[in-house]
Amino acid sequence: MKRPTPKNRARPVPTPAPSESEFPMRLNKYLALKGYATRRDADILIEKKKVFVNGTLAQIGDKIREMDTVEVRGHGRPKAYIYLAFNKPAGMDTHREATGEKNVLDSLPADLKRMSPFPVGRLDKASHGLLLITNDGRITDRLLNPKHSHEKTYEVRTKLPLRATFKDKMEEGVSIEGYVTKPAKVEVLSENRFRITLTEGKTHQIRRMVVALFNEVTELKRIGIMNIKMGPVKSGGYRVIEGKELATFLRLLGLGADATTSTETQKD
Repeated sequence: MKRPTPKNRARPVPTPAPSESEFPMRLNKYLALKGYATRRDADILIEKKKVFVNGTLAQIGDKIREMDTVEVRGHGRPKAYIYLAFNKPAGMDTHREATGEKNVLDSLPADLKRMSPFPVGRLDKASHGLLLITNDGRITDRLLNPKHSHEKTYEVRTKLPLRATFKDKMEEGVSIEGYVTKPAKVEVLSENRFRITLTEGKTHQIRRMVVALFNEVTELKRIGIMNIKMGPVKSGGYRVIEGKELATFLRLLGLGADATTSTETQKD
């Protein structure tokens, strides 16, 4: 049965443009991707008769098509998400560890702080480089949950020259306190510098791997998380992740490509 054209004056929710494989999509998933609520809370909105599809009251379990218009009445605007690539300086905490210690959120302007952002994961205090900051809680689970494998790339400097077997051993996996790390990609850049791409993130993993191979890290810089690269942002600055870069990032995480970001694109 064809749904009627919407007649109510409530503001329609514009449908995003995901891939063809995403439609038909469960309504609660769609509302979660739009930032209105979690899937469970979206079902509550539907039960409370606040959700309409093409002007018709929605039901639990409904699926929508790409051309459908979804309305959420009496629930306000969806949450505006922000996604930032922050260039963390060495010596700065990711999270506030002690009273008076400056952390990465202290570097953001007041308007972004009001959006309740948080760092995704962490870089230890001695390390520097790319750190993602967002207020989208979906990112944390998709990026940090061990069941997902997403690439993170680092450039590392060591105290001693790299041994001839270093690259092969790092790529095959290194035993650190009884745990063998997953295979990695390694490129030797000089006698004491290398680039490594991991798909896991154990605590101080790279530093511990290097120690296990009889060396020591003197500098560690993260340069990439999946398709996100730091770009020309000076230490302590940030840029907004948006447009095609953001759409690709969310797609790779299995999330919708719809997001609202800050209009301030860079602070360096």
